Order: sequence, then C-alpha cells, then structure tokens
Amino acid sequence: MTRCFPLRGLAPAEQAARVAALWGRLDAGGRFVFNKLITGGFRVGVSRQLVLRALAAAFARDEHALAQRIIGYTAGDARPDAQAFLALIGEVAGQGAAQPLSVAQPYPFFLAQPLQQDPASLGPAGDWLAEWKWDGIRAQLVCRERTVSLWSRGEELITDRFPEVQAAAEALSGPLVLDGELLCWQPGAEGPMPFAVLQTRIGRRTLGAKRLREAPARFVAYDLLEDGSGDLRALPLRERRARLQALGAGWKVDALAVSARLEVPDWPGLHALRAESRTRGVEGLMLKRVLSAYGVGRTRSHPLGDWWKWKVDPWSVDAVLIYAQAGHGRRASLYTDYTFALWDGPPGTERRLVPFAKAYSGLSDDEIRAVDAVIRRTTVEKFGPVRSVTPTLVFELGFEGIARSPRHKSGVAVRFPRMLRPRPDKRIEEADQLAALLALIDGPPRLLD
Repeated sequence: MTRCFPLRGLAPAEQAARVAALWGRLDAGGRFVFNKLITGGFRVGVSRQLVLRALAAAFARDEHALAQRIIGYTAGDARPDAQAFLALIGEVAGQGAAQPLSVAQPYPFFLAQPLQQDPASLGPAGDWLAEWKWDGIRAQLVCRERTVSLWSRGEELITDRFPEVQAAAEALSGPLVLDGELLCWQPGAEGPMPFAVLQTRIGRRTLGAKRLREAPARFVAYDLLEDGSGDLRALPLRERRARLQALGAGWKVDALAVSARLEVPDWPGLHALRAESRTRGVEGLMLKRVLSAYGVGRTRSHPLGDWWKWKVDPWSVDAVLIYAQAGHGRRASLYTDYTFALWDGPPGTERRLVPFAKAYSGLSDDEIRAVDAVIRRTTVEKFGPVRSVTPTLVFELGFEGIARSPRHKSGVAVRFPRMLRPRPDKRIEEADQLAALLALIDGPPRLLD
C-alpha cells in the first residue's frame, strides 16, 4: 500500500512512469495484486469479445465459430474441464461454422442497435420488416433429438422455469432452433401481461399451480435459426421468416406463437403505430432488414445496419439524490451508484422524500466527479459502503416501464432507470411527486391487434 498511495494526485505521465517502474521490480504474483489494488477492486472482469479474440489468436481458430461454441460453456451450472476446453478450441469444419457441442446448445444471439436517427434514413420502408418490440425475456428455444432446451440471452438454461413452453415444444418435430421472446400471456387475451407479472416467475425454480394459472407463459418466435435442413442463419431474413410462418401455422397451443409482421407500407404509418406502443403494452418497434443474415452480437453486414430497436422515448421524472455508493473497477474511488427519491405530497404540505429507484448510468466522467465532490461535502451518515447525503441535487431520470410493487417502500418499481441529465436549474422542492408515477400506472388500458 505504501507504493499505491503516493500515486494519487500525481500527473498522468508521472503515474505511468512510476507504475511501469514498479512492474519491473515485481514478480507475476506481485504485479497481479498491485494492479488490482490500483484499479480499486479484486474482481477480475474480462469481456467476452476479448476472450474470443484471445482464443482465436492463440489457437488459430475462427472467432465466429468460437462465439457459437462458447454459448453455454460458462453457464452457472456448467463445470468446464480439460475435455470441454479441448472441444471448445478443436478444429472447426469451415470458417464461420461450428457444430454444436451438445444437442442443447443454442446459437450466439444477434443483437439490435438502438435507432436514434430518423428511420427514413434507412431507405424505403419496404426494405425492412417491422414488428413489435416485446417487453419480455429474449430467449432461444432449442429442439434437437427429442430434447427441449430454453436459453436466456444471458446464457442461462431456464427450461424448467417455463414448463408450459417446454411441453408445447416437445410436440414439435425437430431439429428446430427458434429465436424469440418469453412473455406472460393469458389465453384469449389481446396482448401480453405486464413485465412485472413475468418477473414473478423469473427467480422461481419451482412453480405451483396457482402461479402457472395466474402468469401463464408464451414463447413468441420471430426467427428460425435451424430446421431439418440445417443452420439457416446465412439465409436472408425474408426466407427465414417465410419458413417460420409456415411452421407456426401448425401451432395450436397457447404457449407458442409467431410474432406478426406489421404490414405498414411507409414510414409515416410506422411513426403513427410506434406512437401507440405504450397503450399496446410494447416498448416500440423492431426494424429488421429483410435481406439480413442472422449475425453474432452487434455485428453489421450492411452500411444501413441489419436490426434496429426503435423504442418509444422513456418516461421521465425529476428526482432527488439521497444515497450514494462507490462504483467498481476504475470508478471504485468515486461515488457513482445513486438512490433517488420523490416527494410523497404536494408543496405546502408536511411531506418527505421517499426512495423509489437506483441508477448508475447516464453521466459523463466529468459529471460524476462533480457529483462525487458534492456527495463528500454533504454526507450525513455512513451505512457500510452507502452514504446518506443532505438532499441538494436534482436529476431527470428516465425509465422504460413501471408497475406497482408491495416490496418497495414507494409502492412502485421502475424498469431500467438511468440518469438523463442533471437539473441544476431546479431546487429539490421542485422535484416530482410519487403521485406522478402512480398516475402513469393508472393510465389508459393496453390494446393489441
């Protein structure tokens, strides 16, 4: 520690010179501990892409093939051993292709990019397939050799948590791999149930009859990645969807469905449809180039992109920062994780600030340093790693969804909260009231065609 503390406050060039000199005097174990100390944490975090690049370079393998093989390799219940590693890095038959290591293995997920420009810049609307952006859990349904496996995008095997989907898929004639969305959907209903209902099933290993009855699951497929003819990912989306539609025409169960294509001929029509997203219980629209292949991650094979998520603008409120906690990694020395509160009554009444959301993203490094300085000046009390502060800062918070929650002191839970911007122009007395969130929950009913 006597070597670490003097580094604080030095100019970057001087810090770099001293760190390099210390590396030269330490052995491998010493360098590891030293590096973890100066970066503020002992957790070792390496991105998946970096691991794939390293394996591809070390063993002269195709990176895309490794990306497919590694799916499920690091699942929570997996126990990688020497044999599994040798299979992972083994010879690949053809560049960019790899046979699954098991009948349960899914493909790497293809990810959409957020659309922030005018969609008319993408060219004719007819070049794109438009469908609802469902508010559920992205998943792949894998049916091979009479075995059904359901994988989340986080590479977690979740088959046993959705037994109605598993039972419906067991009746399908494989091999099949479907990409789609898990939702809670009552039979005969026009649209899905809120995400909060799905959340009641996510963390449960065992499900009683009451829970299955109150929150029935449905897998809504929007892509076909494999069928009896093999891997279809290189085919254009238009052809994959045609095969999916033909396949889905035979599904007569509530637990399986095909995501409908929105037949709107022009961008003004899609703009109008997107404006109805919240009343329909969806997050916006998905735009997929009809000639696109199914890629890996956020790869782009076309100058205009392949898949875009055109979400509605987030809901937002002005909230007050009341608690703070230090970040991780390079931000471990700064307070970056914040708890925000809203007023439980109108101005002029006896009221208090009620915590309702935590957020840690949305600010620049300079803004974080400025907030960190205020937190250190206004700390009232410490609870382990958490500091309570004198309320002085107002931020505009954005979030994607909202639901009632008896588990939270505020009575509400919001999805994906993040800081949109600081509000130095507002006094804390001008922050929003909790009633504003409750009014959003009690808005118009959701309708779906």
